[in-house]
Amino acid sequence: MSTLSADRPPGPSGSDCTPAPEAHAMGAQAAAQVATVLKALADPLRLRMLSFIATSSTGEACVCDIASVADVSQPTVSHHLKVLKDVGVLTSDRRGTWVWYRISSDVRGAVTALLDSFAPAALDAAQHRSRPLSGLRDVDAVLTRVADELAPRFPGLDEDLVLRTVRESYAALSRGAGVNAHLVPTARRFAVQRLADITRATRTDPPRVPQVLFVCVANAGRSQLAAALLHHHAGAAVVVRSAGSAPAADVHAAVRPLLAELGTDAEAVFPKPLTDDAVRAADVVITMGCGDTCPVLPGKRYEDWVVGDPALASPEGVAAIRDDLDARVRALLADLLTTTVDRPEEHPR
Repeated sequence: MSTLSADRPPGPSGSDCTPAPEAHAMGAQAAAQVATVLKALADPLRLRMLSFIATSSTGEACVCDIASVADVSQPTVSHHLKVLKDVGVLTSDRRGTWVWYRISSDVRGAVTALLDSFAPAALDAAQHRSRPLSGLRDVDAVLTRVADELAPRFPGLDEDLVLRTVRESYAALSRGAGVNAHLVPTARRFAVQRLADITRATRTDPPRVPQVLFVCVANAGRSQLAAALLHHHAGAAVVVRSAGSAPAADVHAAVRPLLAELGTDAEAVFPKPLTDDAVRAADVVITMGCGDTCPVLPGKRYEDWVVGDPALASPEGVAAIRDDLDARVRALLADLLTTTVDRPEEHPR
């Protein structure tokens, strides 16, 4: 009779059916292959080159332009690009004198996740922010009181819908570690925005004030900055929203000073998930790196802006990204206001 391991409990029949530890881990061969790619990426200059190519408006970049990312010789640049090409991250082709590089289609999604989600999260984790828990024991009772307070503000909506929206807003935000503190007030603001969007989307008469929705992956950098810029320039002439396909825990630390410069309370804005209500209520949907995850509804104007991530940029890069967004926002606003008139509405972002 075999002896059962002390730390591996027997199955129902008394036999040892617990999976071996190695069954829960990545296979050795797969780990070695992934590690090779990660080792190639684990270089600051290569990451900068990769982000430069990823944010190119054409999806590719010439080696002569990539060389401008850092003050190193072109042979050094070529060496780093070859490393990335050898592991399958980049592809290239020669056109005349110069070689052009683009991200391999096989790993484009992974590179997007690396640059838009993992890298900003790694930078934010380094800030060691303290996030105290709210400590509520009977949150459902609190959310019910919030719904009771909000229901009179939205008389056209059923009270059950208001309560459900408040609860869903709390649940959606509670999945992000960055909003544990003051979670109920934050969920209340999110619910107000969602209820306003639901009301707008169900109106029979078209609203006179256009609504713009900015969407990126984390809703912690580009979309927040674009929303703040549009609200700064438009005031009450445009309703502004922002959301993320995979919201981060908090607005990126590097973006907070930019929001403050625009008069936006960096503590009042927060990453929030993309909802169908927000898309239905919008007249214009601007995506930045997440177009495939945004619902496409008829009658909406969609634009995709290829913009760098300020959370990952140098101070000079942040200024350039802000200027780029500012120019785009001004052009959008000029276009929107040619056929609309002012009417004050809420502007939570």
